Amino acid sequence: MGKYTKEDIFRIVEEEDVAFIRLQFCDIFGVPKNIAIAASQLESALNNECIFDGISVEGYVRSGESDMYLYPDLDSFDIYPWRPQSGKVARMYCNVYTMDRKPFLGDPRNVLRRVVEKADRMGIRFKVNPEAEFFLFDYDDEGQPTTHTKERGGYFDVAPADQGENVRRDIILNLEEMGFDISSSHHEAAPAQHEIDFKAEDAQRTADMIMTFKMAVKTIAKKHGLYATFLPKPTEGISGSGMHINIIATDKEGRNLFSAGEKGALSEEARSFIAGVLAHVRGMTLVTNPLVNSYKRLVPGYDAPVNISWSSASSNRSALIRIPSNRGEGTRIEVRNPDATCNPYLAIALLLAAGLEGIEKKLTPPGELDENLNHATYEQLRERGLETLPMTLGEAIRAYEGDAFVKEVLGESIYEKFLEAKRAEWKDFRTCVTQWEIKRYLNLF
Repeated sequence: MGKYTKEDIFRIVEEEDVAFIRLQFCDIFGVPKNIAIAASQLESALNNECIFDGISVEGYVRSGESDMYLYPDLDSFDIYPWRPQSGKVARMYCNVYTMDRKPFLGDPRNVLRRVVEKADRMGIRFKVNPEAEFFLFDYDDEGQPTTHTKERGGYFDVAPADQGENVRRDIILNLEEMGFDISSSHHEAAPAQHEIDFKAEDAQRTADMIMTFKMAVKTIAKKHGLYATFLPKPTEGISGSGMHINIIATDKEGRNLFSAGEKGALSEEARSFIAGVLAHVRGMTLVTNPLVNSYKRLVPGYDAPVNISWSSASSNRSALIRIPSNRGEGTRIEVRNPDATCNPYLAIALLLAAGLEGIEKKLTPPGELDENLNHATYEQLRERGLETLPMTLGEAIRAYEGDAFVKEVLGESIYEKFLEAKRAEWKDFRTCVTQWEIKRYLNLF
């Protein structure tokens, strides 16, 4: 049974003086989009009669079709606490349907829904929680964002070294008003870098929450005169920002399927899930790490995974997959390579689908990584016989093209349009002359 009925939505809108409702969705890259309607048009929206033109939305247009319907998810109704309290603004996430009232194959939310439904048929229910990192930078005198900060805080620092403490607190208070269960927050390793964690929720809701989280962080930071960015590597020479994704699997009675129940041992399902993710992680990297800049983070020596490996030792943070120390009913699998610029619906869908394939086929993972290789070079990793993640967006494109599983999960529409866009992005970057090249070569040649 759902959280809200149509009658509940009408009542809340009237009682809370909601003036506008945003019907929200996203393009294939996870960029949020919305249609804003006045409260007077709510009935039409709740009857799934809101039409929009998909011609300008990345990845949405199919041949001969541009008009599409938005079907609001009633349970996603929330009021934005940071907007005016007189004439409030609310939002609902929407599924996208075609004019013949069928789920649109290019809708990222639909991709994740299909994977969750498959898991349900297998008797598995997933909960997911992300660990999204971000930077708070200054604006310049013209109001444009920079990568500059006067802060010099480090891991777990407190004020006054942590100059973003008040911003984080404001973000958390706003998110809690929207139903987020915030577990912790802290200053991260690099100056001006922060992390706010919330507890695990069902996979679909978690993807929605990631979209809300990024919007809230950016909006509230701006109110404090700072620019929030989830760019993986905005500044060279320091650690970048990732979004580790923690996954818990339970049966329909709520028992943890990843736990063997004895002294923290992993179940066969956990091992097969890990094997499935590792088997496809290179092909998925274009989606989990979608920018040219993403690969500036995935390098040795900066606390980001490089080698394709796993470890049940919670202290080994050089492995791509690690098993945190909370075992038994708290056993979860942490995938450490994604960053927050990904489309959360597609990234989570691929990770879950890969793990499900591993369980279906009873795959066996490679041996555990038994030492910390955080500072190992690519040559040292190869000497150990370890495969590595793609080193560039171009390499990620080739891995994506070589994995038919990724196409099967995403569907041909999203797969092809994502590939087309990333090829164009890589081509643009390869023809760009950077400041590094000028500094390195101009005085020599």
